[in-house]
Amino acid sequence: MKTSVKIGVVLLAVIACSATNGMGQGRSIMVGDSQGWRAGTNYTDWAVQNSPFYINDSLVFKYPPPGKLNVSPSVYLMPDLWSFTTCDFKTAKLVGNPTEGSGEGFEFQLNRPQPYYFASADGNGYDCIAGLTKFVATPMN
Repeated sequence: MKTSVKIGVVLLAVIACSATNGMGQGRSIMVGDSQGWRAGTNYTDWAVQNSPFYINDSLVFKYPPPGKLNVSPSVYLMPDLWSFTTCDFKTAKLVGNPTEGSGEGFEFQLNRPQPYYFASADGNGYDCIAGLTKFVATPMN
């Protein structure tokens, strides 16, 4: 095989691998790392440090069961940027109730190339309004 053909084949393989990076089974990512999902935490910083996210990645939300804290943790999926920014939970979808985050926690799969807006309504949404206990994950193909 000529050198130019070999280089072309190698380049094609590198491009193919790059194009499929993140596709397939996906990673399992603990939200908040070892701290888990906790009130009063800046998860926007966490999301920036742990991005990029890819299609089929799963976010694992883990938090103490009710009674262990003064608040009952929960996770909501906000329908859009406006609801996320204003912390309007009226049309938000509860994806993790106060008991689902205990033990091994629960997983939420990022299965579409769209923004996923996560927030906590704990304390009447106080943390959300303060810019805490919320983040955006936008998976790439």
